[in-house]
Amino acid sequence: MSTEKGSTEHPVVWSGSGMIVIDKPRGPSSHQVTAWVGKLLGCRVGHSGTLDPQVSGVLLVMLGNVVRLAPHLLRHDKEYVCLMRLHGDISREQVELMALEFTGKIYQRPPRKSAVKRSLRIRSIHRIEVLDYEQRLVLFKVHCDAGTYIRSLCHHMGLALGVGAHMQELRRTRSGPFDEQKAHSLHDLSDACSRAADGDTRALLSMILSIDAAVPDLPNVVIHDRAIDAVCHGAQLAGVGIVRCDAFKKDDTVAVVSQKNEFVCLGRARVPSSEWSSGKSGLVIAPTAVFLKPGTYPRGWEKKTDRT
Repeated sequence: MSTEKGSTEHPVVWSGSGMIVIDKPRGPSSHQVTAWVGKLLGCRVGHSGTLDPQVSGVLLVMLGNVVRLAPHLLRHDKEYVCLMRLHGDISREQVELMALEFTGKIYQRPPRKSAVKRSLRIRSIHRIEVLDYEQRLVLFKVHCDAGTYIRSLCHHMGLALGVGAHMQELRRTRSGPFDEQKAHSLHDLSDACSRAADGDTRALLSMILSIDAAVPDLPNVVIHDRAIDAVCHGAQLAGVGIVRCDAFKKDDTVAVVSQKNEFVCLGRARVPSSEWSSGKSGLVIAPTAVFLKPGTYPRGWEKKTDRT
C-alpha cells in the first residue's frame, strides 16, 4: 500500500473520504498513477494492490482516511486476463488440461523483479479459463488469491507443459468487488475535477465510491446513535450499544455502521455473535480503524469529571 499527500498545485476539489477505481494504463507505476490522482483531487491518497508498470487495469485508489482500509483491501481476491506466449508447439487440449492441473493451491516464489522478500508462499488459483489459443499465444482468464504472481504462473505452466512460456501482456479486470466496469481513466477523472473546480461536481461524485462499498463481505454491526461518539473516540463497543448484527465469530473483522447505514469503523469481534443479545452488557467489538469523525453524533457517554 502506498500513500501520498495532496498537492497544492491544484485546487482542492475533494476533501472527504471515499474510493475511486482507476483504469491504470500501461507505462506508469501504480505509485505514479496514485500520485496523479492525489494532485487532481488535492487530497491524501493511497492504493492497494500494486500493478507493475507494464500491467494495466483495475487500481483501487483510496481517498482521505480510507487509507486505513488498506490491510483489508489488500486481501481481496483478483481476476486477470493474461496473454501467455509458449516457447514450443502444443495442442490447445494440453493447455486446457494443464490449466486444470494448476487450479487449487500452488507454491510460488515472488519473481526476482519483485520488491518483496522472495520467500516461498502458498496461493489458491480458483479458476483458469482458456479464452483463445493461436500460434503459441494463449489468452486466459484467471481468478486467484491476492498476492498471486501471474508472471510466475506462466513460467511454471510452461515448464509443466515441457515447452517453456512467459507472460507477454497482463490486465487486471477485478479486485474484490471492483471490476473494470467501475473503472475510470485518468483523462475522465481530470475532466471531472476541472468541472468540479468550476462548481459542477456531478461527474466527480458519480466516480467516488463510499467506504462501505469496500467491505460488502464483512458482517454488519448496527449500533445505537448514543454509542457512536464513544466508538469514534476509540472506546470498545459493549453489547448494550448494539441494535442488531450479522453472525460473526470471535476475532472476525466486522463493519460497524449507524442506523442510517453510515460507516463508523472496522472492528475485531471479542466474542462470537452467539454470545450477544439485546441489552446484554459486556464488551463485544474492539475498533481497529475509525472513519467517522468524533463529534458527528452527540456524546452519549460521560466522563467521571462530568458527574455531579
